[in-house]
Amino acid sequence: MFYRAVHKRLLEYVDLPESANVLDIGCGTGHLLKRLATQFPDMQAIGLDLSANMLRVARQSNRHRPRLIYVEGKAESLPFADGQFDAVFSTISFLHYLEPKQVLSEIARVLSPGGRFYLVDFTSIKETEPQLLPVSTLGIRLYSPNQRQLLGSSAGLLCLNHHYLLGPVLLTVFAKPQI
Repeated sequence: MFYRAVHKRLLEYVDLPESANVLDIGCGTGHLLKRLATQFPDMQAIGLDLSANMLRVARQSNRHRPRLIYVEGKAESLPFADGQFDAVFSTISFLHYLEPKQVLSEIARVLSPGGRFYLVDFTSIKETEPQLLPVSTLGIRLYSPNQRQLLGSSAGLLCLNHHYLLGPVLLTVFAKPQI
């Protein structure tokens, strides 16, 4: 129910080119890609996740084959070509990454010029440093809007805007500059 509400609000802000090629990092069971595929019938997409179990569920419920495929991999070393994607999504997964600058560098690498990165995650009220929550062995990290903007900028991405989707869940839209 929570993800459905977040995805519904996110889709209000998504702008994809005709026949877009999309990547969803930390795709889990693939619900966002299924919703995107319904709204954008010419879209092709890859869902990437570390969890083989989540990917198995995504593949079993994939009604959009071959437009949607799911692969196992790490966001810190994306197994894709430079400039391959028109849009990249990360929904409630960025908070888990121990190397956020590396993840953003990889996202910037695989985005085509003019491409968009849609970062959806819980936000922090702490402005000076990420807020570390010890909810797991490695904890999770929450970033303020300003921290997101600085992280994106360090990877060469321009912050276009922020939108609160649901309570403390914030969408930050980045763009890769045109060459």
